[in-house]
Amino acid sequence: MRRPDSVERLQSLQNAILESIARGEELAAIMTVLCERVEALAPGVVCSVVTIDEDFRLRPLAAPSLPQAYGEAVNGIAIGPHVGSCGTAIYRKSPVEVTDIATDPHWEGYRDLVLPLGLRACWSSPIAARDGRVVGSFAFYYRDPRGPTAFERRIVETCVHLCAIAIEHEEVKTRNHRLAYFDTLTGLPNRARFNEAIGQATRRTSSRFGLILIDIDHLKAVNDTMGHPVGDRLIEAVGARLAEVTPDGTAFRIGGDEFAVLVPACDKAGQLRGVASAILAAMQTPIDSEGTSIVPSVTLGGAIAGEDGADSVTLRQNADFALYHAKETRRGGYVRFKSGLRTSMTRRIQTIRAVDDALSGGQLIPYYQPIIRLESGEIHGMEALARLRLDDGRVVAAGEFQDALLDPKLAYRISNQMLAGIAADMAQWRREGLPISYVGLNVTSADFQKGDLVQRLVRAFERAQVPLDHLVVEITEQVIMGGRRDGVARTMESLRERGILVALDDFGTGFASLTHLLDFPVDTIKIDKSFVAGIEGGTRSGAIVEALIAIATRLGMRIVAEGIENEGQARRLAGLGCGLGQGYHFSRPMPAEAVPAFVGSFSRAAPGSLSRPAATAA
Repeated sequence: MRRPDSVERLQSLQNAILESIARGEELAAIMTVLCERVEALAPGVVCSVVTIDEDFRLRPLAAPSLPQAYGEAVNGIAIGPHVGSCGTAIYRKSPVEVTDIATDPHWEGYRDLVLPLGLRACWSSPIAARDGRVVGSFAFYYRDPRGPTAFERRIVETCVHLCAIAIEHEEVKTRNHRLAYFDTLTGLPNRARFNEAIGQATRRTSSRFGLILIDIDHLKAVNDTMGHPVGDRLIEAVGARLAEVTPDGTAFRIGGDEFAVLVPACDKAGQLRGVASAILAAMQTPIDSEGTSIVPSVTLGGAIAGEDGADSVTLRQNADFALYHAKETRRGGYVRFKSGLRTSMTRRIQTIRAVDDALSGGQLIPYYQPIIRLESGEIHGMEALARLRLDDGRVVAAGEFQDALLDPKLAYRISNQMLAGIAADMAQWRREGLPISYVGLNVTSADFQKGDLVQRLVRAFERAQVPLDHLVVEITEQVIMGGRRDGVARTMESLRERGILVALDDFGTGFASLTHLLDFPVDTIKIDKSFVAGIEGGTRSGAIVEALIAIATRLGMRIVAEGIENEGQARRLAGLGCGLGQGYHFSRPMPAEAVPAFVGSFSRAAPGSLSRPAATAA
């Protein structure tokens, strides 16, 4: 007969467990206390709690009166119709009372686990969540062949309810933790977990580890051309390969196309390079997504804790500097941080900020350098060049803010402001009747990647009421190499269909430039000034220029020689058959307001002369 205070003790147990759950104590600790207090309430009972994993395998949670070896023996056993009392109760979703383990078929194959412990009977009750899922079982073992008493049934009813509350609370905690610290697409730890991990690692004074930052190359282009499902598949594949290749490290997804890897016990550049090489090698296998095959390309930057930064902020910044440098100079490869990178990248950031402020303040202005017909000495066109007017009135050339042009957003804004200025200036020159056939505008990879270059040009020139055939779009080989070949070619063809000519600038300085003449629709090629500089004294430069002129003529293209600095160069180029040229010999770049006077003075000079009064503008 139960003691008079049993009801109160059961109520006390319930309150204590609920309070522990509310305080957020560990689930295993709560369940252990539950079992211990239940065993005190019902002498002779051995209590246990088991849960199941996502593969429906038993995972012991608490059994303070059972030996550890027993828990280890049942851990990982799959539930089923004859898997002891607990495995069967969970499988059937109903209580299983076994009054004699020695003879009951549910324990066939498992008797030797419990009979040597002096346990003869077992009553197991499934623990059900509010949505009906069975998440575990609560069991009483007895040392005699028997079933439960009425009071024991009341205890179990209360405990099963408490277990359900505790396990569901733990599931919510785990789910929230996963949402807070893990990336849903790749399953890797996320930026928040990375910040914690690198902070903890750098706070350990004796810790030496490596940090590798990884960017997926051209993810935006994949999303834009193949669709976001393919882009997501690419991200998943890169994440999975990073996790596989760094078993001793931890891989994180810290942004849209950004990953990080912490490499423990790494204090040498060679060790870090070895991990980086393994990562790059792991990306070589193509992935297939919706019938599309892609070979992932990633770029890496690395730094070593201590040597490259004592605190997490500095270490991360320096790895970032290395990554940025790799993307600019070794895309698809790896760069280790060096002290000089921090200085150059800091300077670049300052330049970008200054140019951003100048653009917002309307301080970007187009300057113009004339392009001359070498045979007749007439002005044929102009090339527009970006200049910044600083607060002190000084005008600086693009070379001084070249770093800013590497930033896609700034490069795009510069092109927009240049385009508006050029269209307005050309409209004014047309009203004044100036004999300027066209103006050349330099565009960057950012203009092609955005996908709206044609629309922007058309809109600006229609607004200014200037025909599109007065515009030449100038691109470099870097523009061609910086985007998808088919996308760049389609845009160039679309420009030409609207009457806009396309020129290939700095021709001869890039890799395999001649092949680009076969693949891309170009109207004009501009011979780089490095060939022009040696044309008077060097037979090699002359031979190359002569060959380029012959190729352009055979392909029906115009040719412009850049960087002409003296009369001898101009006459030599004209003698080789080069039709057009530009350079300081004729004029330095000038602001729009100086163009009418320059054109007037130039046209009054003797026809056919290649020596002209040069403008003095910057």
